[in-house]
Amino acid sequence: MFRRIHHIAIICSDYARSKRFYVETLGFEVIREVYREERKSFKLDLKVGEAYQIELFSFPSPPERVSAPEACGLRHIAFEVENVQDAARELMAKDIKVEPIRVDELTNKRFTFFQDPDDLPIEIYEE
Repeated sequence: MFRRIHHIAIICSDYARSKRFYVETLGFEVIREVYREERKSFKLDLKVGEAYQIELFSFPSPPERVSAPEACGLRHIAFEVENVQDAARELMAKDIKVEPIRVDELTNKRFTFFQDPDDLPIEIYEE
């Protein structure tokens, strides 16, 4: 029935700051940007690889994300990278704090986490 994930939706607290982070810092390509007057909300569609999208939303006064302790619901998003160490270095060169690289005990693949401006955990996982 389900063929693939179509998109990941993220609600941000500061649209301009998050747009800069995802577009300028992380390098995602803008597909379209729309302002929805009836919702007082921006919707920014970003291209992730050849098959996926991030939908970045702004809403007036969204509640803060519960990150610690972890709450029920979506935990994090993860992006596949060719080399975790190289990707982590590139992020750190852009002043993004990156956790120490770990090894997945089941797959022996390297991975690590960083956070977006609203503390959404983002994982990079080695292909």
